[in-house]
Amino acid sequence: MAGQQAQRSIHVGGEWLDAVSGATREILDPADAKPFAVVAEGDERDADAAVAAARRAFDEGTWARTPVAERAALLRRVADLLVRDREALGRLESRDAGKTLEEGRVDIDCVADAFRYFADLVVGEGGGRVVDAGSEDIHSVVVHEPVGVCALITPWNYPLLQASWKIAPALAAGNTFVVKPSEITPLTTVALVELLVEAGLPDGVANIVTGPGHSVGARLAGHPDVDLVSFTGGLVSGTKVAQAAAVGVKKVALELGGKNPNVVFADACATEEGFDTAVDQALNAAFIHSGQVCSAGARLIIEESVRERFVAELARRASRIRLGRGTEEGVECGPLVSEQQREKTEAYVASALAEGAVLRTGGRRPEPTAGRPATGYFYEPTVLDRCHREMRVVREEVFGPVLTVETFRTEDEAVALANDTEYGLAGAVWTADAGRARRVAGRLRHGTVWINDFHPYLPQAEWGGFGKSGVGRELGPSGLAEYRETKHVYQNLAPKPVRWFGG
Repeated sequence: MAGQQAQRSIHVGGEWLDAVSGATREILDPADAKPFAVVAEGDERDADAAVAAARRAFDEGTWARTPVAERAALLRRVADLLVRDREALGRLESRDAGKTLEEGRVDIDCVADAFRYFADLVVGEGGGRVVDAGSEDIHSVVVHEPVGVCALITPWNYPLLQASWKIAPALAAGNTFVVKPSEITPLTTVALVELLVEAGLPDGVANIVTGPGHSVGARLAGHPDVDLVSFTGGLVSGTKVAQAAAVGVKKVALELGGKNPNVVFADACATEEGFDTAVDQALNAAFIHSGQVCSAGARLIIEESVRERFVAELARRASRIRLGRGTEEGVECGPLVSEQQREKTEAYVASALAEGAVLRTGGRRPEPTAGRPATGYFYEPTVLDRCHREMRVVREEVFGPVLTVETFRTEDEAVALANDTEYGLAGAVWTADAGRARRVAGRLRHGTVWINDFHPYLPQAEWGGFGKSGVGRELGPSGLAEYRETKHVYQNLAPKPVRWFGG
């Protein structure tokens, strides 16, 4: 972007700075691959400076000792500012990540909800859990304290939402932090830090370093002055983060994606209304944000007796999804976030076809139009029928608009297929039989299970997965607990000699 001034996107100790190296990065609009912003490109030196600022703010500052009511009030001010700037932030999120404008607006609403939820949660807590020691002379209480300096590493698909799921509880608990957004989509996270400053957060509590994972992210994960690392992203990168953090025996929270089953029983389709709803929700499960969702229902597991009718209608509707620039009216699905992501998606589809999958719709780049430039990273919503567990596209996370179809005949077979994955983030079951719904939900080894629905989440309910989907939880009371240490304080009100040793 010739001539454009780089945004000072590194915030350390209360100051907006350029990168130490002076390096910058162009941020591309995935709808046309043209740069529309320039940010600072930090490295290990910027990460070190940010951690030092966060360390000073925690050890010498006031935030960890600020009364809970004051911390909660700041979080609520941030929520109000998010509502104030909803349209601008939603549009920025849409352009940065390629999602539709309506999706961007909904994301901002969810971010505000997260800040309000954690504000309410900490205010509603008591002063610790009293433990009965069996004597009136002993006062024993278990309390929770902030863990310290937190390194928060966030992904490119939901930049602001994923940042809020970490930042809100970290602040509510009294921590300081350094956040590293994805180098592909950093803009709304920078904007959020600006709002934290506007809301009155003390200097050094919130720090941000924009830059690549191999330098900034790696340094944060292994930094000796970081007490906790929270990472959301891919399995390979998450494994490296865990290895780096293990050297310092840091607290670690990892959300590493999923390969999520959407199980549809024939009885869910017994009526026209039920059939229409199940097909509609299967589309939503797979193709929201072009499938670039960690909980995407990318595996349709459908009872064999209704497979042909269901898949035919699913493919018909998928072929009619309106692709285009996310900020334009009427667009239902935007581009993929990068050329790399599109090429990865194409490779998975090619491997599936080579392994015997049947292409029902999609599987190619769409024809360019005025609202869908040839330079944009668009890919048609794709339905692959006749898939099986041995296919890479069924086993591995594509993170693109690709839906695979598998079939079953019995309830046991459906559960076995749904659980036949190294991941375990989310899944759904569709049935008109209440007993079956409860049985199957109870047997699914996934952190979130929807019954006759897909995708909704609640800030008061924990989010996270089994298996290689990660460790720890975000949201809910457990999401706050991740950012705390537990301490037992035992007070003897009437001390006297023990006389264990005769002296």
